[in-house]
Amino acid sequence: MYLICASRLNAIPAPTSAAAAANAVQQAASSSTMAPLNADLLQITLNENAPAPDFEKLVFGQKFSPHMLIVEWNHKSGWGVPQIQPYGPLSLSPAAPVLHYASGLFEGMKAYRSADGSGKIRLFRADKNMERMNRSAARAGLPTFDGEEFIKLIKTLVRIDRDYVPHGEGQTLYLRPTLIGTPDTLGMGVPTEAKLYCICSPVGNYYSSGTGSKPVSLLAPTDVVRAWPGGTGCYKLAANYAGATRPAMDALLEGYHQVLWLFGPDRQLTEVGAMNLFIVFRDQGVDSESTRYEVATAALDDGTILPGVTRDTILSLLRAYKAGNVQIEGLPKPELIDVVERKVTMDEIIEKAEKSQIAEVFGSGTAAVVCSVDKIGFEGMDIPIPIQADGMGAFMRTMLREVTGRQWGAIPCPEWSTVC
Repeated sequence: MYLICASRLNAIPAPTSAAAAANAVQQAASSSTMAPLNADLLQITLNENAPAPDFEKLVFGQKFSPHMLIVEWNHKSGWGVPQIQPYGPLSLSPAAPVLHYASGLFEGMKAYRSADGSGKIRLFRADKNMERMNRSAARAGLPTFDGEEFIKLIKTLVRIDRDYVPHGEGQTLYLRPTLIGTPDTLGMGVPTEAKLYCICSPVGNYYSSGTGSKPVSLLAPTDVVRAWPGGTGCYKLAANYAGATRPAMDALLEGYHQVLWLFGPDRQLTEVGAMNLFIVFRDQGVDSESTRYEVATAALDDGTILPGVTRDTILSLLRAYKAGNVQIEGLPKPELIDVVERKVTMDEIIEKAEKSQIAEVFGSGTAAVVCSVDKIGFEGMDIPIPIQADGMGAFMRTMLREVTGRQWGAIPCPEWSTVC
């Protein structure tokens, strides 16, 4: 254990009303007396009773590493001393707004054991997670922080728990950075206290069968929506996920794996489950060498789509390939591919499915990287989606290889993959 004491901080007078509280928090956030998040102040208390790593039968989110990272914040002094301590329950008021008003948000990241056998542990595009987490915090009225400092703290946490990063192919240490509002009050307003923390969970290979991808079926209901313009769909807020739970259960009861979220009277395709969605259309040429492809995903312009890190990675790779800046095997010629962010409606899906102009559909996200779709249920009918023998299409298969190669360091990509 090592200990570095925090310096004394100037206090801001306590507010006397709800309006004063909000004003005080806003003033404090821009005050030079507020302590910023500082990784150099880290205190570490090691878990002396840490269990041995157990990577048998890894089920998502059910096993945890022996340490956690936590930092307290309040509107008077700012960020407190970061602590890495044994994993365990949080101390929380039963009146905390996170419990009543969903004043909370989170991120999903992974730590990867390098593919070269060096034992190095890597993070992938952690800066994008921090950018999104801060945008979510600002939208929820929770405190923002220096993302680079938080990454330093997370890297230290991962180094301490490096033995809990699985060695198996496709297995990782899942990281869950979380920010919650915690003041002891039922008053509804901008939280005056918060906890920023990160826990870690060893997780298995999504493609555990070893035979490829198992496609999922989607139900596209018309009576529920995930998000709407001006709402919070583009932020990773806890409240967004609570509202998606019952529709997901209903889809399972009807024999489908996940929900395909639609929006608007024209029934736009937005997301699938908790993943971004990609549709690959094809315009058949005179032969396979002249068939054109359009890779489409919903645009981010109306605030209903979560800006996924994997989504951005796939778009970046495809656009770099089309521009001739990167070589990628397994795809059609660059000049035959268009990569677009646009509105896709169910009417278009039905029409193009009937004309065999859909090449493949897949979701993207941190958990699976990519996940193929073989069927969409809509208004009493099932729309079949083409799938190859291994459960993947050419674009999904290629993106799985290219993205995971960079995540594990098999494909050099220093601007995206960093060592802890």
